[in-house]
Amino acid sequence: MFGSEAKKVPESDIVMTSRVRMARNINEYPFPVRMDFDQSIFIINRIKEIIFSNESTSPKDFLYFELQKLNNIEKLVLVEKHLISKELMDNRRLGAAIISKDEKISIMINEEDHLRIQAMFPGMQLDEALDLCNRTDDIISEKIEYAYDEKIGYLTSCPTNIGTGIRASVMLHLPAITMSGYLKGILEACGKIGVTVRGLYGENTEALGNMFQVSNQVTLGQTEEEVVYNIKNITKQITNQERALRDDLYKQNTFMFEDKVFRSLGILKNARVLTSEESHKLLSDVRLGIDMGIIKDIEIKTINELMAIIQPGSLQVLLPNSSGQLERDVGRAEIIRKKLNKLKE
Repeated sequence: MFGSEAKKVPESDIVMTSRVRMARNINEYPFPVRMDFDQSIFIINRIKEIIFSNESTSPKDFLYFELQKLNNIEKLVLVEKHLISKELMDNRRLGAAIISKDEKISIMINEEDHLRIQAMFPGMQLDEALDLCNRTDDIISEKIEYAYDEKIGYLTSCPTNIGTGIRASVMLHLPAITMSGYLKGILEACGKIGVTVRGLYGENTEALGNMFQVSNQVTLGQTEEEVVYNIKNITKQITNQERALRDDLYKQNTFMFEDKVFRSLGILKNARVLTSEESHKLLSDVRLGIDMGIIKDIEIKTINELMAIIQPGSLQVLLPNSSGQLERDVGRAEIIRKKLNKLKE
């Protein structure tokens, strides 16, 4: 069910990932914020039973995580991979997650709603994410009855999710738009048409490495297909503008453009101390250089991997004995340095 053939990732020069998330609640049970211990346990066990016993899925393809049994670093890593939300990580109630081993499907249990079903694909693959989300949703809805109103749609804890309960989002790398000063205008334009632009980990987070999440604000009065179509449409406009600005910046001052790219690469290959913020900024420059064909001996895949493993939680897994921030910054620089310099060997 969850496998797919290898193929070229569409729009991967700018679109990092595509995600579709569905909010669902079980009928006749209060929202998680109002549930007691026994109700929370029932929801977790029921969803776990459905997923791990279904004929369409293979139990060996999924992992089960009970949030209360994970340490802070383990939870942070799941957030950094966008497999659970910060809200679920910080949840003091009984929360859990069922995640496919290929990390395309993540089912958050007892977050803001009983269920947050998420599908995530690399590049621009919102249609594929919607399809996988719907198939997973169908498996669950065959066994339980959702809270649903014929006139309104799916009932959710937050009014902004009522209706389809769907959020479609893309993670975009927008260095040229940021450098050119057009970001504010795009933010204002998106807000007027019901689209929100957030940082790396969603609401109230920073846009590290020129990474931005673009997603719908409204779920009521639109079909799932309309939500996805609208996000695809606005994403196409943003990516076209990003590509045009990249070309303009390069043509306006080729030497300065290339100097910025290679200077960032030089720092990454030689620095002994790198903070998370500086690393993402420098890696963003290098990623831009690769996309533009300026850097030819490094693959985008390498930069994407580095962006993932240098985040605070993932880094602490790699450096379990690091005792402080400086030690982690030194370790981060060493990991990047070795990875990039090894490519020359």
